[in-house]
Amino acid sequence: MNQPKQQSTSMAQPQDESSRDGAVSARPPGRDGSMRSKTMSRKEMAREMRRRRSMGLVDPEDEEIFRAIEQCRPRCRADCAASARPCLFISCKHHLYLDVNPETGSIKLNFPDKEVWELEATCALDVADKGGITLEEVGVIMNLTRERIRQVETRGLLKLREAAEEELDPNEAKLSANNKR
Repeated sequence: MNQPKQQSTSMAQPQDESSRDGAVSARPPGRDGSMRSKTMSRKEMAREMRRRRSMGLVDPEDEEIFRAIEQCRPRCRADCAASARPCLFISCKHHLYLDVNPETGSIKLNFPDKEVWELEATCALDVADKGGITLEEVGVIMNLTRERIRQVETRGLLKLREAAEEELDPNEAKLSANNKR
């Protein structure tokens, strides 16, 4: 009766992130069934853009549209607080759809299986304006587990505590930080 389970071919073989035609292949879902985030390097994106330009797929009209969008982009919280939701300015540092690493320029797509307009919350500032929410709610918004959110919260609180101690007495804070390690 006990027959060995066979792995599906999609799990046994490494997943190819992109094929020759530029389509992104399916990635295995996380433990809770949602798609895991995907990080794309700046080099990978530049290579894809060069490939598309060489094939003549980048339209000059698109570049004109990008310039027009840049002109109407909100510059501060007051500009975007009253704008329509979901926020379509995904390059904003407060947008939840993607994260940009300032050191490497790589982009992490937090919701690779969804479009921007499918997200319940798109702006971290809107979430903060709601007030206190549970770890589960933050996990759903950020596409992370409750435990990972708790870890991030703990680390952030530790950094805030260290900054506050250093502000009170810079010499004493350095000594206590060295003693903790």
